[in-house]
Amino acid sequence: MVRAMFAPFAFAGQEFLLGQGRALYWPAERALLVADLHLEKASWFAQRGQMLPPYDSRDTLERLADAVRQTGARRVITLGDNFHDDAGALRLDAHCTGMLEALTRSLDWVWITGNHDEALPKGFGGAILPELELGGIILRHEARAGETAPELSGHYHPKLRVNVRNRHIARPCAVMGRSGSGAERMILPAFGTLTGGMDAAAPEIRAALSPARAIEALMPARGQIARFPLWQAAA
Repeated sequence: MVRAMFAPFAFAGQEFLLGQGRALYWPAERALLVADLHLEKASWFAQRGQMLPPYDSRDTLERLADAVRQTGARRVITLGDNFHDDAGALRLDAHCTGMLEALTRSLDWVWITGNHDEALPKGFGGAILPELELGGIILRHEARAGETAPELSGHYHPKLRVNVRNRHIARPCAVMGRSGSGAERMILPAFGTLTGGMDAAAPEIRAALSPARAIEALMPARGQIARFPLWQAAA
């Protein structure tokens, strides 16, 4: 079941699986990693007069629960911007609050904070950290330019834009950079339902992954990882 929904690939000397639903599963740690949930984004916009469908949090949490079931994950690690703003947790309805509390009770849960939710409330359970090193890989919200250790992050909501039969299509993707020494760093796609996206080839992403010598986009497709070269340093 996992292999049908998630595609395997190697990163930092370990096996990972990237799901079509934008979650990353780490079998050795039995950990599911998701970035940029942006819970209660719709209600934040509603307070400012812009009406969006108000079911983003419920849909995001349901998809997260599905990914946990599909993988059998025992741990969930979120990579920041869990809520769209510091007050987002206060706007969750009773149903979403119950879903989130059930998830955090049943799993080893780690919240990594982001620029949207630096003051994440403690009431939902789980550990709250600015970053975490696990298995020799640094987990943080925003890629740190100049980092030489393996790193997994979010923040940029990368999307791959391609032209298929004269149609412009944008799909969430992961972006991986490799340095001259072979060190790898990766930016995950945004998991949240109403999250937008930045072009995977944008200069901001390239700068965040420096000193990469090559950068590529990764997307799961039929149980395999499709790779799309984005940039390579001149020889």
